[in-house]
Amino acid sequence: MTVTVKNNTPLVVPPAVRRLASKSGDKIEFKVSGQVITILPKPPEGDGEYTLAERRAIDRGIARSEKDYAAGKSYGPFATAAEAIASIDLNLRRRAIAKKRKSSGR
Repeated sequence: MTVTVKNNTPLVVPPAVRRLASKSGDKIEFKVSGQVITILPKPPEGDGEYTLAERRAIDRGIARSEKDYAAGKSYGPFATAAEAIASIDLNLRRRAIAKKRKSSGR
């Protein structure tokens, strides 16, 4: 479809194009590069990588993690990957022992 650009007249997207490209309430973004205008769908508010609900869940997890760290519930820092693996193995062994004690009724 072709439209003619006139001074002081808003550019109008033909209804047929609008119906094919979007639905009511969608947000769109205009980008200009030289004399090319590109119209793109605008992602949901946020940083573009996550939805608002996902971002809130991530932020809650980070806040919980920071609280645990402040309470001393953390491991490391480790100088090597081998140290980190040894720490994980030790904690897994401790959990297995605790689980056995719990199941045996001690």
